[in-house]
Order: sequence, then C-alpha cells, then structure tokens
Amino acid sequence: MFHFDFEFLLLILTAVTGVIWLADVLFLARLRQQPATSKIKKEPLVIEYSRAFFPVLIAVLVLRAFLFEPFRIPSGSMMPTLLVGDFILVNKFTYGLRMPVWQTRITGGSKPKRGDVVVFRYPQDESQDYIKRVVGLPGDHVGYYNRRLSINGKQLDIKADGVYEGLGDLNKMQYASGCDRAGADCQVYLEQVDEAEYSIMTNPGSTFGVNGELFVPEGHYFVMGDNRDHSNDSRIWGYVPEENLVGKAVMIWMHWDWRKDGTGLDLSRVGRKISN
Repeated sequence: MFHFDFEFLLLILTAVTGVIWLADVLFLARLRQQPATSKIKKEPLVIEYSRAFFPVLIAVLVLRAFLFEPFRIPSGSMMPTLLVGDFILVNKFTYGLRMPVWQTRITGGSKPKRGDVVVFRYPQDESQDYIKRVVGLPGDHVGYYNRRLSINGKQLDIKADGVYEGLGDLNKMQYASGCDRAGADCQVYLEQVDEAEYSIMTNPGSTFGVNGELFVPEGHYFVMGDNRDHSNDSRIWGYVPEENLVGKAVMIWMHWDWRKDGTGLDLSRVGRKISN
C-alpha cells in the first residue's frame, strides 16, 4: 500500500538530488569545461547542493527505512512504561524489512511475541502511528474481565507494585487526565506473559470498562496499552493486521515534555530499554 508521509518526501528528495548529481558527473560537468582562454563557468547552486545533500539524504533514508526510526510518545496510554515526551527508537528489521513508502515486505524476519511493544499504522487511519503492547497472537483466545487479562483460558499472573505518583502541577492543567493527575491513586502491577514481565497500571476511579473475550484471526494481533483504563486499543477498534506493523520499540533515547515546569528534560530516562 502506498503511504504518503515524511518517508515519501525523503525518498523524493533523495531521488531528485541523486539524479542531479549523477547527471552532473556524466554530462553537465563536461559541458561546463571551456578552453583555457575562456571564462570558467560557475557550478550552479542546484548541483552544488545536490552533491552535498545526496549522501546525507540517502544515509538518513536507509537508516530510517531499514534500521531504526525515531518516534515521540504523544499520550499517556502506555504509562507507566512510556511517558508523554519520551523519544523512542523503533527497530525496523526485527519483523522483516519493508520497502519505504509502499511497505512491501522484502525479508521474512521474526513474528511478534506476546509482550512486545510495537509501533503500527492505526487500522482506521493509516496516516497515524500508534504504539501498544502485543498481548494476543493469531489464533489466541483473549479474555478481559474486571481488569484482568487471560490468554487461552489462563489468567495472567500479576504482582502489586505500588501506587503511581502523578505529575504534580499537571492536575491544575486542562490537558491532564486519568493517571496524569496528582492524587489519582492509580495502581501499578507487574504482569507476566510467557517470558515477558512488564508494568501495567489501572485506575480504580475510572468508569472505563470493556469486558469480553474473542479469538484473534490469522494474520492479526490484539494489542493493549499498559495504562489499561486510559488506552484506545484493540478492545475498542479491533485487531492490528500484520502488514500494518512498523517495528518493535526498543529504547528511550531522550525525554522532553513541554508540559512540565522548567526545561522538561529528564536525562534519567535516556537509554532505558523498553521492557518486554
């Protein structure tokens, strides 16, 4: 599927600068050559810029399309694992390499595992990228009742891990909601599925309640946010098709939250591995 976004613009710029640079090497540079008695023609700026930017653009394109892509966390749906303002790196080759823009798979890769944190194109609007945790694989029987998750008839083990502390003055601001608010008393748990253990959070004061069970169809995945009572996920809009997967979230490389007082920079989160 054709996907128009920054990656498409980057591909166009790389192609245009590459063509101009190649044309200059093969033809245009010769045309500018003059006899020694003639005035030397100055190299056009477009050629100068193309030769300078093409190596940079192609390096960025290859890095972003096939290796790692940066994303910024815009919402609290993955709290306490990921916070608003976290900048993360997403591994693009774990689940198989895809062609830029068209997203056609060119290598096999591995399959997502339960507990993986994945970035994907939102099925209802593929221009948007979402991040959630995989909890249900193709063929799984997933159940969710009274804030407890079960897979194939077995309820997942959880351990209490304290109360989440809100972000102080954010409770005075209009954009604060749910567990962002100071004094929300959201409960943090360690949940385990297969070999993965990670933090989740529930809000006893929330009226959000989605209970039920279903079977995950082949070629699809069931995903949920770690902030279970404040997440728009598969419980609301359904499954993630395999072809919508962008990659696996692996690390926080920076944290900058403009909502906080002061700089909003938190160096303590830099370099954290994303638990899965």
